[in-house]
Amino acid sequence: MAGLGLAGLAALAIALLPLTWATLLVVGAIVAVATLVQPMLGVLLLLPAVPFGSVQQVRLGVMNVGLAEILLGLAVAAWLLRQVVLRRIRRETPPQSLPRPLPWRWPPLALPLALFVGVALLSMASADSPQHSIKELIKWLEVLALYLIVSYEVRSVPGSRWARPLVAALLLGGALAALQGIYQFLFRVGPEAFILPGGSFMRAYGTFEQPNPYGGYLGLTLPVAAGLAVAWLLRVGGRLPSRWLGLALGCGGLMLAALIMSWSRGAWLGFAAALAAMAIAVAARSGRGAVLAMTLLAILAYVLLAGGVAALPPSIVARFADLAPQLGLGGLGDVRGAEITDANFAVLERMAHWQSALAMWTDHPWLGVGIGHYEPAHGRYALPLWPYPLGHAHNYYLNVAAETGLLGLLAYLLLWSLALLGAWCAVRRAKGWSFGLALGILGVLVHLSVHNFFDNLYIHAMYLQVAILLALPGGRFWETS
Repeated sequence: MAGLGLAGLAALAIALLPLTWATLLVVGAIVAVATLVQPMLGVLLLLPAVPFGSVQQVRLGVMNVGLAEILLGLAVAAWLLRQVVLRRIRRETPPQSLPRPLPWRWPPLALPLALFVGVALLSMASADSPQHSIKELIKWLEVLALYLIVSYEVRSVPGSRWARPLVAALLLGGALAALQGIYQFLFRVGPEAFILPGGSFMRAYGTFEQPNPYGGYLGLTLPVAAGLAVAWLLRVGGRLPSRWLGLALGCGGLMLAALIMSWSRGAWLGFAAALAAMAIAVAARSGRGAVLAMTLLAILAYVLLAGGVAALPPSIVARFADLAPQLGLGGLGDVRGAEITDANFAVLERMAHWQSALAMWTDHPWLGVGIGHYEPAHGRYALPLWPYPLGHAHNYYLNVAAETGLLGLLAYLLLWSLALLGAWCAVRRAKGWSFGLALGILGVLVHLSVHNFFDNLYIHAMYLQVAILLALPGGRFWETS
């Protein structure tokens, strides 16, 4: 019946709609039916949709719903429906004729995630604009739901078979986004404001509207490629098939080039920190990998020292010249009396938002101004000459403190500390392909931790990608030594 209905819908669409809309409708119907049959297919398609989800969005109040959100909703609904149907089948069928169901087990980060969501819910009592708070709360409920579903599925034999396709889809999505950014950089396709000094090139920004979140997305994907390449090189628990090395090097090379072309300092720093953390983890895990790890650390140290900086291209050195205040090397300071120039505008704008966030936190120390409420509350705390809220505080830790207070900040830090600890432990015990994935996940989490000091990467559905990566280490496919 489903097949007949789908065929009838396809015929009607082709007859009545323009070709583009008819094609989209038919493909969408096929994906919907396939996801209802196998919910993990929706999760698989979600990963390459993350960097392109904002191409076509529907506005619902203050929320934008794109392809990634639609696929998530479809996958969650299909998974819940499947559980209901399977439970009914087991109730009506003799137990001996059915395979034993997989028992439910709460994954490690379920409680910390639920705790953060609970504090966020409490913080809504301070919010003047419930719709902004509901938007942000839904985002974290999506993270929790996706984390629970993927954690459950990869523990089963059928579900664990999706792990490698998920990682391949992640890398291919990153490579496609990188190709788009490289094209924008070389052919100067985009807003004039993104043209780099000299006028020959333009900052890559993909479909993210801004270069910084685009660089952030690449930083949440590239470490996985690097981890798989390192795993192939070190042969921890056996060498990976060469096809994984080819996929990692091909996709990783494109993403690295695009990351540089984004001209995002936060993304550069985040990826450098990710490489350092991955090198330390390899050194701690394997004596054979210690030489490689120490070599990488030595290169990074050289670059960060004065001699290394001098060896970098002048354009990149200039990019970091005004970064010291943001790193706290010059103190946060008060930007209200600072002279604004073209050279320091971006730095002062970011620091002005930091000051506004601190003022919100000072006035609402325990539960903040309400989850998702930074933008509506900004008007009361905006500094002179900096009236525009820009969506968030450009420092996720200050943003969490401003919106959910000390309780929310502590809950988030607990969640993130446990996530980093779990990734570190996974690197220590994994082998083979799982070692490369664990190393990449550690790099992703470190990049996110560092980049979030200068931005908020929980946008454009990137948080869904993070949720999937957090869930993978508990899978049946995981190889341990």
